[in-house]
Amino acid sequence: MSTATNEILEKLKTLTLLEAAELVKQIEETFEVSAAAPAGGMMMMASPDNTSSAEAAEEKTEFDLVLESFPADKKIAVLKIVRELTGLGLKEAKELVESAPKTIKEAIAKEAAEDAKKRIEEVGGKVAIK
Repeated sequence: MSTATNEILEKLKTLTLLEAAELVKQIEETFEVSAAAPAGGMMMMASPDNTSSAEAAEEKTEFDLVLESFPADKKIAVLKIVRELTGLGLKEAKELVESAPKTIKEAIAKEAAEDAKKRIEEVGGKVAIK
């Protein structure tokens, strides 16, 4: 590599994710190209340190709460928590709990999902956040 490309590469390594995203946008506008993945599946501008996958992980703001399982003797306790979380009636909540693994809540904030998971696990259920 030439000295110029080495210098550019070193400067790129110091950019924050926000600065890197701004740079990509400016390159797209200046050279009239796109960094979007073509139908073939290869990215035009892939980062050596997987910055794009880190950005995708940071962008996830909604999570699903999935009841995986529960001990039979803890069914009523889990059922009570599920009713509180979902606002379902007794019959609907019972059907939901009995059909585990089943999604209890969809598209909720991470904090709410972790709180609900903690509450269900305290009474004996097993929960996954997806």
